[in-house]
Amino acid sequence: ESLVYCNNMSNALENMETSRDAKAIFDSNLTKQEGNITEVGEKEATVELRKNFQELQANPKDPSNYPEIRRSLIQIQQLNEMAILRKYDAVQKTSENAKFWLSIIFTILTLVSFIFIFNLPGVISNPISRLSEGITAIAKKEYQKRIYLQQDDEFGELANAFNEMAGKLDEYENSNLAQIKFEKTRIETIINQMRDGIVGLNEKKEILFMNAVAEKLLGLNEKDINGKYAPDIALKNDLMRTLLQDRPNTEELKIFADKKESFFTKETINVQIESQVIGQVIVLKNVTPFHELNEAKTNFIATVSHELKTPISSIKMSAKLLDDARIGTLSLEQEDLLQSIKDDADRLLKITGELLQMAQLETGHIQLKIQPTETQLIVNKSLQAAQSQAQQKNLRIRSNIDQSLPFVLADPDKITWVLINFLTNAIKHSPTNEGIEINVYKGDLGVNFEVVDHGLGISAEHLPRIFDRYYKVPNDQQISGTGLGLAISKEFVEAQGGNIWVHSEPGEGSRFGFSLKAA
Repeated sequence: ESLVYCNNMSNALENMETSRDAKAIFDSNLTKQEGNITEVGEKEATVELRKNFQELQANPKDPSNYPEIRRSLIQIQQLNEMAILRKYDAVQKTSENAKFWLSIIFTILTLVSFIFIFNLPGVISNPISRLSEGITAIAKKEYQKRIYLQQDDEFGELANAFNEMAGKLDEYENSNLAQIKFEKTRIETIINQMRDGIVGLNEKKEILFMNAVAEKLLGLNEKDINGKYAPDIALKNDLMRTLLQDRPNTEELKIFADKKESFFTKETINVQIESQVIGQVIVLKNVTPFHELNEAKTNFIATVSHELKTPISSIKMSAKLLDDARIGTLSLEQEDLLQSIKDDADRLLKITGELLQMAQLETGHIQLKIQPTETQLIVNKSLQAAQSQAQQKNLRIRSNIDQSLPFVLADPDKITWVLINFLTNAIKHSPTNEGIEINVYKGDLGVNFEVVDHGLGISAEHLPRIFDRYYKVPNDQQISGTGLGLAISKEFVEAQGGNIWVHSEPGEGSRFGFSLKAA
C-alpha cells in the first residue's frame, strides 16, 4: 500500500504544475501513508515528506524542494521494498525449515510404515502410507495435497491436522508470491515509464534490470544481458564502460540518441540493508532541454547585444557632434545633460560589449591570437585606458614592474582588457585621493600581474563566487554593472593557460591578480 501511495505522489509531483488536482491527490495519498507506517525509519521519512510538501504548498511556484520530496518518496519506497524482500526471505526460510523437518518426519514415518506393513494389519499401515505420501508432496511444495481418512481415532486427527497445515502453507505461499509479483510488476512499470535511463546491478556487478530508455541509450536488450557480469559487457560497450567508471556525478555525458546529440548526468545510488551494500542503481538523467534553453538564451543575448551596439554608437557620435563648438554653443545645463548622455552611452556600450563577449565565450566563437607579448606594453595600454577615470577621483596609479621579466604568451588585446577591468573595478571601489598599485613580478607559472586597491574590501563569504557570472558583491554603494567583467576575465586568463585569483579583507582593500606563462 505504501508503494501505491508513493507512486501516486510521484505522479502528482510530476503533474504539479499542469494539473489542478495534483496537490489534492498528493495530500490524500500522503495522509494515507501517514496512517500506514510499518517499517523502521518510515515514520521519519514520512514526516520529512510532509514538511517538504508543506513548504511546497506555502510557495507553489518554487520547485527547489522537488529533489527533497523525491528523495523522501524514494526512501519510503526503498524501506517498503526491503521489507517485502525480508518477508519473502522469511517465507523462504520457513519453507526450507518445513521441508527439512518434514523430510525428517517423512524418513521416520517411512521406516515406521515399513515396520507396520510387515508387522501390523492394513488398518494401521494404510493411514501411515497416505500420511507419508502427503508429507512427500508437502516436501516438494505441493501444498494442494490433502489426506482424507474416515476415522475418528488418532490417525483421523493427524490427517485433519495435516490438511490444516497444508492449507495454511498454500495460503501463505500464494498470498506472498502474488503480492511480491504484483509489486515487482508495478515497480517495473514505473521504471519503464521514466524518461531517465536506469540500470540496476547486484553486489556482484551483475545486471538485474534495465528500463527502455537505458536500452535505447546503450543499444542493448535487457533480455540478452540480464544476469550477466557488467564489466564483461563494458568491454564491447563504451557507454557501459563509462557508467561503471568512478566519475563525478556532476560531469555531463554527451550521447547520440534519437538521431541527435543529447546530454546526460550520471547518478549512482547504493542500495543498502543495514549499512551493507547489496547493489547499485545507475540513473542517467536527461539534461538536454536545459542545454537547449541555455543555447537559446546565449543566442538571444548575443543577438540583442550585437543589435544594440550600432544605435548606441550612433548616440555617442551624435553626442560628440553636439559637443563640437562649430555646431553651436551649449549652456551649462545643456553641457551637463550632454555629459550624462555620453556617460550613459559609454555604460550601455560597455554592458553590451560584456554580454557579447560572454555569449561568444559560451558558444566557443571567440578567437585568441596568442603570441609573445611585452609586459610593459600590457601595463602601458591599461594605464592609458584607465587614467582618465582615475583622474576624476584624484587617484594615483603606481606601477611596480620588475625590469628583468620575460615576454609572456598572451593575446595582447584580451589580456589588456582583463587588466583594464581590474583597474576600473579598483577605481570604482577606491576612496577619493587614495592610491592604486600595479605589481608585475616573476611567479611560479611565469609572470604575475596584480592590481591592489585600498577600498572597503570583500567579505570572506563572497570570495568563492566573485568570478561567477552575473554575481555582484552586495554593498552600500550599489555600484552599477552586469557582474560579468570578472567572469569574462577568468575565461580569458584560463583560455590563455593562466590562473586568476583574489585576496581581500574587509576594510583593508582587495588584491586581484592573474599569472601568464613566460614566452
